[in-house]
Amino acid sequence: MSAAIRQGSETLAGRVAFHELGGFDLEEVGVESLERLWLRGGFPRSYLARSEPRSEEWRQNFIRTFVERDLPRLVGTGGLSEMGRLWAMLAHLHGTVLNASELGRSFGASHTTIRKYLDRLVGTFVVNELRPWSENAGKRLVRSPKVYIADSGLLHALLGVVEARDLLRHPKLGASWEGFMVAQVIRRLRARREECSFWATHAGAELGLLVASGRTRLGFEVKRTDTPRVTPSMRSAMESLHLDNLTVIHAGQRSFPLAADIRALAACDLLALDPLRLD
Repeated sequence: MSAAIRQGSETLAGRVAFHELGGFDLEEVGVESLERLWLRGGFPRSYLARSEPRSEEWRQNFIRTFVERDLPRLVGTGGLSEMGRLWAMLAHLHGTVLNASELGRSFGASHTTIRKYLDRLVGTFVVNELRPWSENAGKRLVRSPKVYIADSGLLHALLGVVEARDLLRHPKLGASWEGFMVAQVIRRLRARREECSFWATHAGAELGLLVASGRTRLGFEVKRTDTPRVTPSMRSAMESLHLDNLTVIHAGQRSFPLAADIRALAACDLLALDPLRLD
């Protein structure tokens, strides 16, 4: 669809609306299937496969077909093998702040080339960027975006993870859990891309997800633990960003208050998070 729009000769400004159609989410599969959705991702054939190896095989075939067949049609033939390599490298940087210059040195390319290829991967919906919060809050803020593989199942395929036990032993476990939960929160709140960001200072304070529109500011942290606690970063975010509230999503089974306007929300209670109206 995006390629057809680019090739059209007439302007569509004011005559077209955009809607990003993602894969399955928790509202569709139910919280009892949370772990399966996290491991396999939201693509229907991956999620519904008869076994983990079958699911992983489908995703590996998807990755190869996407790079060899779909990317040439969507963005042209230039740099196809490099974009495939970059996609695989980004799986190991999932959930981290982009350093295009450092990545370029590892990749053997300039930072402008990395940025160009990354834009194409974002534009074809296989990589997501979470922009940094840019409002002047009186602190030296991180200005580069965070990068995420858009689908958790594709992330795990790129990392060579097949079974849940493999994921639980993988060094990217926490980053995978964070990216999956951030995506689910954004979809649950029906927040627009421009309303979502992360906040981080060079002093080390950070907030995983900020959903902001007008005077409404909601903060979210994701922790792969069943005993979340209030941290100095959370208190700094509450004060610096003037948050209405801060929610810590965790892997335990119980939701409970942590402090004034800070609560711990069990992942299994995520559907209790009311869809947000930012108006």
